[in-house]
Amino acid sequence: MQPQHETRSDSPTNASTEGPGSTAPGGSADAGARGGAIPGSGAGVGTPAPPAGPPVAMNKPEPGDTGQGGVGQGGAGQGGGWGYGPNTPTPPPVPPYGSGGGPAGPAGPGGPGGVPPHDPWAMPPAGGPGPDQGKRRRGALLAGVVVAALVAGGVGGGLGFWAADRGSNGDTTTITSSSDPKTLNRSPKSVAGIAAKALPSVVTIQSSGGGEEGTGTGFVFDKEGHILTNNHVVANGARGGKLTATFSDGKKYSAQVVGEAQGYDVAVIKLKGAGDRKLNPLPLANSSGVAVGDATIAIGAPFGLSGTVTTGIISAKNRPVASSDGQGANPSYMSALQTDASINPGNSGGPLLDAQGAVIGINSAIQPAGGGGGGGMGGQGQSGSVGLGFAIPVNQAKRVAGQLIKTGQPVYPVIGATVELGGGGNGATISQNGEGGSESIPSGSPAEKAGLKPGDRITKLNDTVIDSGPTLIGTIWTHKPGEKVKLTYERDGKAHTAELTLGSRKGDK
Repeated sequence: MQPQHETRSDSPTNASTEGPGSTAPGGSADAGARGGAIPGSGAGVGTPAPPAGPPVAMNKPEPGDTGQGGVGQGGAGQGGGWGYGPNTPTPPPVPPYGSGGGPAGPAGPGGPGGVPPHDPWAMPPAGGPGPDQGKRRRGALLAGVVVAALVAGGVGGGLGFWAADRGSNGDTTTITSSSDPKTLNRSPKSVAGIAAKALPSVVTIQSSGGGEEGTGTGFVFDKEGHILTNNHVVANGARGGKLTATFSDGKKYSAQVVGEAQGYDVAVIKLKGAGDRKLNPLPLANSSGVAVGDATIAIGAPFGLSGTVTTGIISAKNRPVASSDGQGANPSYMSALQTDASINPGNSGGPLLDAQGAVIGINSAIQPAGGGGGGGMGGQGQSGSVGLGFAIPVNQAKRVAGQLIKTGQPVYPVIGATVELGGGGNGATISQNGEGGSESIPSGSPAEKAGLKPGDRITKLNDTVIDSGPTLIGTIWTHKPGEKVKLTYERDGKAHTAELTLGSRKGDK
């Protein structure tokens, strides 16, 4: 299965930026100091073919369907993972089921007001949550759905009665709500409160170049006008194209690329002429402290619909994802945060927030239905959200953004060895030969100093299980050059361990 740019999975998920990421067997990645078109395989990558096997392909849900260029072209590295295809008419919104419902049940017994820990978005009931609050809430939602169905089914009979009884006095049984808007749960920590504060710092990015157009998302990184986003959102605009960033108030600014990190799928752009605007950077959380089950809020422009807010939870951590655009572009690797918040083409580059309104990740890839890139994601060959979205942890994105702002190019940690991109869930094997017939473990490289040899199969990095080459790459890239890591590997059927100091490689080329 191949994910589209906006994703990652435990077995390296192949995420495709814009359509299914193609996976080719037998690929290898130079984990050594030399780097090919793609940054070192987690350990330094040469010019690996998209991962095969374990990685699940993900499609980057970036650019929406605002493109006028090649259908389905926008993807990782093309200007946005999801749709650079032709404009696709958006169907009218479908009213939600169950907007009504029966009268609220009585409040539970006393106790301090507050939000149940399992549902940070729940509206605090008067007098505090009662012991049966969870059951009551679920019952109310179910009742709402039943009521909606009954109303829809009873329309015919009601109209028939009215027509037969036109002699009545016309009295109505319609009830008007007298609720006070001030009593609604719109505190600063509610979804509405967080969205109201964050939206002014989120921009919709339009990228055009090479005959293609795409729409993605970004957010204010600092007061100097830097915007953090995905590389695949701005890739085509960075090659002599055009970039614009539009804020929630409709004010639009031209922008230029400051730096790109294709391997990380991170980019920084800077607004032009934004001196007239007060920029409020979104607060950044510590993504290493995120736990499965934590509430999430995603903000973006799915299918070009700017300012769209969706909610969900963190459904998994450390998902190895290899994402590409399915058009031959080199894949990006990440050890992603997985969320079930609805993420679609156009969401790429947008913030994934926690329940406090702080950024925990950058929405980058999704797993499309069917495991490929087919099906309606804002452009031909694109599909929509199935509840498997993937975000780059903000700790990593922040570090990369700092490098790009300072030097204009990324720095990748490497182990200095060429590893095979397959693995079949059994680890990352060091190749017998490197790129172009060179040594797979160059003399003086970190791997050589640690005693590794061609044919060794790496199965663990610190406490993270390594099931393939892409997983190794994404895991190594969560670290910094110079850090010491512990590798567990197998040689001749026996397990060994080695401590290795990560080397570094600058740039994507």
